[in-house]
Amino acid sequence: MSVLFRQLSVRQIHLLIFLAVGVIIGYAAYSIKILGLEACPLCITQQFLYCVVGLTTFIAYFHNPKPYIYKIYSGVILVASAFGSWVAGRQVWLQGLPEDQVPLCGPPLEYILEVFPFADVLNALFMGDGNCAEISWQFLGLSMAGWSLIFFVLFMLLSVLVIFRTYSADC
Repeated sequence: MSVLFRQLSVRQIHLLIFLAVGVIIGYAAYSIKILGLEACPLCITQQFLYCVVGLTTFIAYFHNPKPYIYKIYSGVILVASAFGSWVAGRQVWLQGLPEDQVPLCGPPLEYILEVFPFADVLNALFMGDGNCAEISWQFLGLSMAGWSLIFFVLFMLLSVLVIFRTYSADC
């Protein structure tokens, strides 16, 4: 596997991340529209961060800049993926809590957006509630949050790989 990543160019790595994000966002839309799953606030935050990663990799791929600009793009991907890892990790943690320790379910996000101040909206988006602890889908024993955590960590590792690759290209 490491031989595969050594053979990929920086542009190809960005394209690979972009395509993976496209599949992830596509499946999220499919699970909401077709499977009827409800997206909790933490899921929505993760989807937003996937969009940031995808848009950044899309721009980096088509821009094809000098190596030091790739570092900036990869830095944005690294930060967004690290934050996404934290959000997905929080959701995995909430899902692993015993029933009596799960936070209370809050009102729907649409209601929070209309009624509550912006600080409460941010709290709901980043901290989650009891709705985020519900596991309504699993694949190979992992929930969507677990898979999301894996993908965000993978994107972090790939962005670090790009940073190191462009560092050697600068010298």
